[in-house]
Amino acid sequence: MASWYGKGFHGRKTASGEIYNMYAMTAAHKTLPMDTYVRARNLDNGKTVDVRINDRGPFVRGRIIDLSYEAAKQMEVVVPGTAPVEIVALGTVKETEVAGKVQRTLVPGDYYSGDFTIQVGAFKDRQNAVRLRDKLAVTYQNAHIREYESAHGTFYRVRVGRSNKLEQAGKFKKVLEAAGYADAMVVAR
Repeated sequence: MASWYGKGFHGRKTASGEIYNMYAMTAAHKTLPMDTYVRARNLDNGKTVDVRINDRGPFVRGRIIDLSYEAAKQMEVVVPGTAPVEIVALGTVKETEVAGKVQRTLVPGDYYSGDFTIQVGAFKDRQNAVRLRDKLAVTYQNAHIREYESAHGTFYRVRVGRSNKLEQAGKFKKVLEAAGYADAMVVAR
C-alpha cells in the first residue's frame, strides 16, 4: 500500500537532509538507499510515476511507500489516501560526459545490503520509549531511541538490533513479532 504526505511536512528536513517539497517527485521508503529512483504503479488504475527516495517511512504497518503530494496526485492517490501499488527500484543516477554533453543513466544497486535495524515502537512520550528500550535491552542487542521531529511533534522511535543484510533483518523482525512485538518493522539506519 502507498500513502502520501503533504502540507504538514512541506519545508521540513527529510531523512536525507534535504528540505521536503510536496510538489517534487519524491517519496519515503523504509529500506531503499537514498537517491534511488523507484517506479510506482497504482494497481487500481494503472497510473505510474517515477520518484526519488529522499526520506524514511512510512512507519505504518502494511505500507511500503509514502509519496509526495505531487506524485500521489499524478497517481490519483490523494483522495482515497492510500492505494495498492507495485514498486520497482530503477537505480541511482550516474552522470557521464559524452561529446561534451552530460548523459544521465540509472544504475541498479544492491538493495539487500545496507545498515538495517528493527523499529519496535514510536512514542510521543519519551518515558514510554525509555521503558520499552530498557525492556528490549535485557534480551536484545543495540536497543536504542531515535528522536524524530514531525509535523505532529517529536516522536521517540524505539529500535533494536543491527544487520547489514535485509534478509537477516527480516528474520530478526519475525523473532520480535513472535515475542509479541506485532508492530516491528525493518528500517534502514
